[in-house]
Amino acid sequence: MPHAPRTANLSMAQVLICGAAIVTLSMGIRHGFGLWLQPITMDRGWSRETFAFAIAIQNIAWGVAGPFAGMLADRYGAFRVLIVGAILYALGLVGMGLATSGLAFTGCTGVLLGMAQSGTTYAVVYGVIGRNVAPSKRSWAMGVAAAAGSFGQFLMLPVENWLIGTWGWQNALFVLGCLALAIVPLAWGLREPKQAAQSGPGQSVAAALKEAMAYPSFRWLMAGYFVCGFQLVFIAVHMPSYLKDKGLSPDVATTALALIGLFNVFGTYAAGALGERMPKRHILAGIYLVRSVAIVAFLAAPLTPWSVYLFSSVMGLLWLSTVPTTNAVVAQIFGVQYMSMLSGLVFFSHQVGSFMGAWLGGRLYESTGNYDVVWWIAVALGVFAALTNLPVRETPILRGTPQPA
Repeated sequence: MPHAPRTANLSMAQVLICGAAIVTLSMGIRHGFGLWLQPITMDRGWSRETFAFAIAIQNIAWGVAGPFAGMLADRYGAFRVLIVGAILYALGLVGMGLATSGLAFTGCTGVLLGMAQSGTTYAVVYGVIGRNVAPSKRSWAMGVAAAAGSFGQFLMLPVENWLIGTWGWQNALFVLGCLALAIVPLAWGLREPKQAAQSGPGQSVAAALKEAMAYPSFRWLMAGYFVCGFQLVFIAVHMPSYLKDKGLSPDVATTALALIGLFNVFGTYAAGALGERMPKRHILAGIYLVRSVAIVAFLAAPLTPWSVYLFSSVMGLLWLSTVPTTNAVVAQIFGVQYMSMLSGLVFFSHQVGSFMGAWLGGRLYESTGNYDVVWWIAVALGVFAALTNLPVRETPILRGTPQPA
């Protein structure tokens, strides 16, 4: 597929403001889905596994659609992809509220919303950042965009909790569907003008994919991202029910998820800024290792509202801090021509992990009656991810020559 290059003439301020607002909405809305687990399953008479499976499918659909959404954004521009993504987001939220069978619920909550998120979140927005922000500022700019997504999580959780409590879970989803359409006008700020034919030979999509998958460092990044997805989605989806099972009030879970979103703002920004000053592989390894330590401490300590708040604050600092760091490494190694596609590809691994975290949490809960095994799986995977990121090479790839790991 030929590549239609673009002129990088959007201002950094415009890209960051519009891109940040888009991921604030997209990430903010999805972060609170765990709040719907109990009201939906109780009202519909479904098991937690049914809800968890739909969220798991959502993450897989997001991951599978991600490289294709990125490919289309690289070729035709992020604007068109964002428009389609916003419409799918609204349709998926409305369908989530109307579905009366597990199959329909999975189709709307899983497939539609997963595809919507692939076209309205980081991979698409980061492609615009990569093409319009100087390399010296790229890691920082990606940190700003990720911090905006984190702020959306902090902002939207109490809003979604209030909507559920005031208007009911179904009407709350309809309101969010309308809110998702606000992405449409924001997408105009990321509309990139076409450029005349690029001088020099361009790399094909197939060649870019083959190059990335054959490069060991890219595979190490994918392995680490799998773990990131597993840990985050398991906690986001199942921690509210875990805390309620332990006798804590729903308000504790809401506050915990909000704290994750709040501290995530600082963590993602700090990770992006640190990425300009120290090796990103060391940042990634540290993030995964500290996550495992935090989970062990949380499980070992007496469970109280304050222990939950402390754990959530620490996890919040580490929550999406892998996103700007990992994507900056991808851009640093492979360049920005297929930035959105390659970001979507590495994110696919994240979403496979997300599927496992959401589904396995529900599956093992149904079979064992608790979440203990899944917590310890998350600990072991964190240590694994820390080790896999250490050998990553961050230098630009030298095309045409064999590449070491």
